Amino acid sequence: MVVKSEAPAHDSVAASEVSLYRNVLKIKEQHSLEELGISFYDADSTLQWSYNADHYFHAASTMKLAVLLGVFREVERGQLSLDAPVHVRNRFTSIVNQEPFMLDLARDADPNVYGHLGKTLTVRELAYWMITLSSNLATNLLVDVIGIPTIQKALDELEIDGIRILRGVEDQAAFEAGLNNEVTANGLMKLLRVIAEGKAWSPAASEEMMKIMLDQQYRSGIPAGLPKAARVAHKTGNISTIHHDAGIVYLDGRKPYVLVILTQFDAVTGRGTAVAELSRDVFNTLGGSAYE
Repeated sequence: MVVKSEAPAHDSVAASEVSLYRNVLKIKEQHSLEELGISFYDADSTLQWSYNADHYFHAASTMKLAVLLGVFREVERGQLSLDAPVHVRNRFTSIVNQEPFMLDLARDADPNVYGHLGKTLTVRELAYWMITLSSNLATNLLVDVIGIPTIQKALDELEIDGIRILRGVEDQAAFEAGLNNEVTANGLMKLLRVIAEGKAWSPAASEEMMKIMLDQQYRSGIPAGLPKAARVAHKTGNISTIHHDAGIVYLDGRKPYVLVILTQFDAVTGRGTAVAELSRDVFNTLGGSAYE
């Protein structure tokens, strides 16, 4: 556990942090989590807290935040327009053997993108569906538009470490070769902080990305542990034994906080409510009762 704050320490805050740490361990045990990583930064109190936050996890769909960052890098540099048309196709190239592969429609049944096969969608539309409905097809199309090296440049230029993006989605040959996108809780926290602080290329670009994330449709993670009045700009990541959520939480009357929760569980236990419960504990530690 790591706790840091730029503000003077208070006994009540320290006690809450100890309680949070105990609750984290309790939830980890109750849900039989094999791995757990948490990182959060509160802009209101400048409190930072983390647990196992530099451990690398399979990124699942949280990697789409890095793709979004790469897209807006190109837009801000004048290399790409949000209104540029992109031909919608379901054919991509593996990074391992250069063989073509297709996405499984049953695993990514997003009619907003698949309904346009053979037609075009704009970069803006693809970015929106990539985040809000986690469209794998939109993701791979955008990865092809900007390229993996551009995504890495975006991360490097904003001094975001702890995120490794190697490929698009459902590249089975790469998966079997152990070539996967990976993230840490600290890495995703840094990415979200630059957006929350308006430093992701420009305040306008940061605001545009924020608006997309605020429309996230999958809300069983961080938002499920918060009161309905909370607004959360976030991105989930779910595959067989992975359940992640990374977001910026807005509550009336205070500055936002960034929270990242990464979980890995065994196939028998299955996905539960651990992310929501952990979100609730962090919320309570920050004085959540005042917002009920």
